[in-house]
Amino acid sequence: MKTNTYIAILVALIAGLAPAYSQEKLGNGLEIDKTVHNFGDIMLGSGPVSCTFTLTNRGDKPAVIYNVVSTCGCTGVKWTKEPIRPGMSGTVSATYSNDEGPYPFDKNLTVYLSDVKKPLILKLRGVSHQKEKSLEELYPVSYGPLAIRESELKCGNLEQGGMKSEAVIVANLSRKPIDIRFTDITEGLEINVSPNPIPARGTAEMSFTVKASREKWGKNWYWATPTINGQSCTSSKGDSRIGIWAFTKENFSSFSDARKAAGARPTFKESTWSFGNVRQGETIDAEFTFTNDGKEPFCVYKVDSDACCWSHSTIPVAPPGQRVSFRVHLDTSKMPKGESLTIVTLTTNSPLRPIVNLFIAGFIQ
Repeated sequence: MKTNTYIAILVALIAGLAPAYSQEKLGNGLEIDKTVHNFGDIMLGSGPVSCTFTLTNRGDKPAVIYNVVSTCGCTGVKWTKEPIRPGMSGTVSATYSNDEGPYPFDKNLTVYLSDVKKPLILKLRGVSHQKEKSLEELYPVSYGPLAIRESELKCGNLEQGGMKSEAVIVANLSRKPIDIRFTDITEGLEINVSPNPIPARGTAEMSFTVKASREKWGKNWYWATPTINGQSCTSSKGDSRIGIWAFTKENFSSFSDARKAAGARPTFKESTWSFGNVRQGETIDAEFTFTNDGKEPFCVYKVDSDACCWSHSTIPVAPPGQRVSFRVHLDTSKMPKGESLTIVTLTTNSPLRPIVNLFIAGFIQ
């Protein structure tokens, strides 16, 4: 038997041992194998591409897929019409026409399910190309032979009690299969590559799932260090880790409409603080004032900002009817000159305003 045959058998055996993707729980006992399908890089002239999402009923009563709505006519959908009985599975299948031009595409499917309050959003992603490109051109950030489009990835928004999954395509730049493992994984993050090992000069899907934690609110980074054939590698950007960020907010899905209406409700005097003209290096103290017009105490779980050097004063819990002021301090010494806009994001317990964006604007000389 030839050496290449031995390698092919070994690759198949090891790939079969790769961890399965995390199942996302949707409510009523339903689980789905993924919420994102990434087709990766495809050629415009290669024709339509298709994928399937699988729903499994882990509950004790039948579940029904009422309807699936596509964002545009370029994506056709089919789904299981009969009830999905306990222990059984149903599917949502989608076909993207791949005739919109040589561009990245990101298509949504909105799935309406029985006993699930919020519709499920499924995503079809990929990049359609007019001409073929090398792996090095498509995946410019490399960790040794492992390559990826970028080292910092977005997982998106999730609610407490839930999880969020995403997937990206990675490549093997070498002429031998590579085995990928991850170490130093941040708690709450699961990350896998399939197929694994990645074939020589081939691609694979890297899927990652972030689980919500009440110890983490707002925007948080999750990290994992890839090892290639047992060895860690520094990326072409000088980092040995892959970073994934997710934004966690409160879950109000169990609240009735009446309870949501009666919940905490901050009303801000102004959402933008204008500091006029300042010289680079000066400190800006922006003050924001709000009143809790709800019937329950209002609290801020976390404050985030896109500024590089900043801090904020304590924001106390506000009982109904109470007025509260707090300050955000900006150090402009490392901020660029010219027009400036800083976004301050509050993650709160308000059912009507779980996320509050405030703005600090002006001109830095």
